[in-house]
Amino acid sequence: MASYKMHLLVCGGTGCKSSDSMLIVDKLNEELKSHNLVDEAKVVMTGCFGFCEQGPIIKVIPDNTFYTKVKPEDAKEIIEEHVIKGRSVKRLLYVDPKEHARVSDSKHMGFYKKQIRIALRNCGFLDPENIEESIAREAYGALGKVLSEYTPQQTIDKIKKSGLRGRGGGGFPTGLKWELAAKSVAEQKYVICNADEGDPGAFMDRSVLEGDPHSVLEAMAICGYSIGASKGLIYIRAEYPLAIKRLKIAIAQAMEYGLLGKDIMGTGFDFEIELRYGAGAFVCGEETALIHSMEGERGEPTFKPPFPAVSGYLKKPSNVNNVETFACVPVIILKGEEWFSSIGTEKSKGTKVFALAGKINNVGLIEVPMGITLREIIYEIGGGIKNGKKFKAVQTGGPSGGCLTEKHLETPIDYDNLIAAGSMMGSGGMIVMDEDDCMVQIAKFFLEFTVEESCGKCSPCRIGNKRLHEILTKITEGKGTMEDLELLKSLSNVIKDTALCGLGQTSPNPVLSTLNNFWDEYLEHVVEGKCRAGQCTALKKYIIDPEKCIGCTACARACPVNAIEGDKKMPHEIKQELCIKCGSCYEKCKFNAISIK
Repeated sequence: MASYKMHLLVCGGTGCKSSDSMLIVDKLNEELKSHNLVDEAKVVMTGCFGFCEQGPIIKVIPDNTFYTKVKPEDAKEIIEEHVIKGRSVKRLLYVDPKEHARVSDSKHMGFYKKQIRIALRNCGFLDPENIEESIAREAYGALGKVLSEYTPQQTIDKIKKSGLRGRGGGGFPTGLKWELAAKSVAEQKYVICNADEGDPGAFMDRSVLEGDPHSVLEAMAICGYSIGASKGLIYIRAEYPLAIKRLKIAIAQAMEYGLLGKDIMGTGFDFEIELRYGAGAFVCGEETALIHSMEGERGEPTFKPPFPAVSGYLKKPSNVNNVETFACVPVIILKGEEWFSSIGTEKSKGTKVFALAGKINNVGLIEVPMGITLREIIYEIGGGIKNGKKFKAVQTGGPSGGCLTEKHLETPIDYDNLIAAGSMMGSGGMIVMDEDDCMVQIAKFFLEFTVEESCGKCSPCRIGNKRLHEILTKITEGKGTMEDLELLKSLSNVIKDTALCGLGQTSPNPVLSTLNNFWDEYLEHVVEGKCRAGQCTALKKYIIDPEKCIGCTACARACPVNAIEGDKKMPHEIKQELCIKCGSCYEKCKFNAISIK
C-alpha cells in the first residue's frame, strides 16, 4: 500500500455531498496532479464529521487542521498554501463564536469538547468504501475475539453487563433481548438491523451507515454468533441511496475477505447479510411492522407476545436492533463491558447520538455521554440560539417525544429522566425552538406527520389523531373554545392508553407536553385570538401606524386584494375584513409604519 505524507479528508456525508464536496474532491485531485504531488498527498472521501453547520469540511492529517465551509474554488489555495508551503489557510478555519478566535484543531472546538464518540468513532476518519482502512481501525477485531475466545452465552453476558440499551427509542436491554432470541429453538434464526430512520430532523443511523458500515456488519455477525443465527437482514429506506451504496460495497468486501459468508475466519461459523428496502413508512420503525414489510405484507404492527425473539421474520426467532445499537457492540467487546458501563448514568449506560437541529448555531450530529444536561448540549455543544434569540423549547424523541422548556435545561439526559419530564429519548432527534416559534403550531406540525404516517390499523391512532389535528387546526385559526382544550387533553390520554403500537401510544406526547408547558399560549389563541409568535396566519393583524405612515402608497400598490385605502401623502388604513394576511404590505413598507399584532 502506498504511503503518503499527508491525507486530506473530505466529508462525504449526504449533507456535504449536496454542497459540492464531490466537486471539491475533484478539484483537490486536479491541483495535486498539476503540482506533481499525487504521491505525496491523498484525498479521501470520508463519512460525516458531524459538524453539519460548518460543511463542507476538510480535515488535513497529520496536523489535524480543520477547514470549514470549503468551496470548490478553495482547493487551489489549500494545495498551494497548506500542502506545498505548510501554512494553514486562515480564512477557512473555524471561528469560535464566543472567543471570536480562529481554531485550527477540532479537539479545541466547543462542538466536540464534550462529545465521546463510540457509535460515531470512525465517521470522518476513514474511507467507508475501503475495508482495509476499516480493518486498520480495528474493524472485525471484535468478531475475531468473540469467535476465538468466547462462547455465545459469554458474549451475551458481556453485552448484558455493559448495560447497553436499545438506541432505537424503546430502550430495552440489548443483552436480554439477545438472550431471549438465543433461548428460542429453531433451525433458522435471523438478525435484523432496523435502519428505517424516519423522524423529522433525524439523520443519526443514516450517517453511521454512510461513514462506517463495517461496524454494523461486524456487530450483526457477533449477534448472529450469540443467538445462533446464520442470516442477517438490514431493513433500510430506499430514500437513502448513499447508505445503500456503501452497505453494498461493504458487504461485498467483507465477503471477499472472508469476514462474512461461509466458515468465517476458519471457525465454522456462517453468516450472510442481505438488504431489504422500505418505502418510507414511519410505522415500519416498529419491529413487528418492519418484519411484516420485509415479508411483503402491509407494514402494520401486531400485538405482542409473541415477540420477534420467539416468532419474527417468516415466523422464525429474530433479533431486531437499530443501527446505533449495533455500532456500539464491537467497542464493548474490544474495550470491555466495564469500560462502557463506566460512561453514563446508573440506568442508562454509554453514549447517545443526537441529531441537533432547529434554531441552534451548531446544527449537526453529536454523540454525548448519558447524563449530560440539555443546557450543556444547547449552549456549549450547540453554541446557543441563532441570532441571539431567546430559547423557548426543545423537542426530543421526534413525533413521539415532547417539548421541554427552560425549566428542564438542567435535566440529565437519559431514558428515565426524559420520560419523567414528559418527553422521551426516541431514536435521537433534538429540535431546538426559539421565541419566534408558536407551540400550538409545533404540536400541529407533529400531529400532521403522525396522521400521515399512521398505518390505520387501530381506531385510536387512525381516527383519534385525526380529531386531535382538527382541534389544533381550529385553535390556530382562532376558532377554538375552552371545551376544545379540555377535549385535547382527554382525547390525548385515551389515545395513549388504547392505541395498538408505540407510534399511536406516543403520538399525543407533543400535544400533552405543550399543553402542560405552554398552557398560556393555548389560552391566548382561544381567549384572546392572539398568537404571540405571529406564526398563525389567521390570527395575524397588520396595522398601519398613522404617525409613521407618509402616504407613499407602496403598501396599497403591493396589496393583491385592494385591502388598503388612503390618499397620497396621507396615512393609510388596512381594511381587516378584506386582508388575507399575505404580508406584502409589511415587506414593502420602508418606514416601519406597519406592524403585526
